[in-house]
Amino acid sequence: MPQVKVFATRETINTYRPAISAGIHAALVEALGIPPGKPFQHFVALEPENSVLPPDRSPQYLLIEISLFSGRSTAAKKNLIRSLYRELTARTDITPANIEVILYEAPPENWGIKGRPGDEVELSYRVDI
Repeated sequence: MPQVKVFATRETINTYRPAISAGIHAALVEALGIPPGKPFQHFVALEPENSVLPPDRSPQYLLIEISLFSGRSTAAKKNLIRSLYRELTARTDITPANIEVILYEAPPENWGIKGRPGDEVELSYRVDI
């Protein structure tokens, strides 16, 4: 399963966590075929003084980092990014200018899952999309 980290101010996370969480997972299900009942998300709350941003970003700024197995097509990854923006802006009043997404890919053998290398784990979804 993709692992998601969301970095934002504590206030933004406290205000929007359920909507952000639902939006991210909905985008992963839609774009990558991730099983609906298996979110893996981590919210990192920052104090405002620990986030230095350019003047065209607001205190609602989100940085979303998604680690996933390599193997998905460029089209699938672009679809995920578009789905994330659509879901998050529909569920919150956070503007696209305040949302950034970074996808990190690693081969399955670089993951450890339930005590085994990722390439030895049978997945309930496809990666080669």
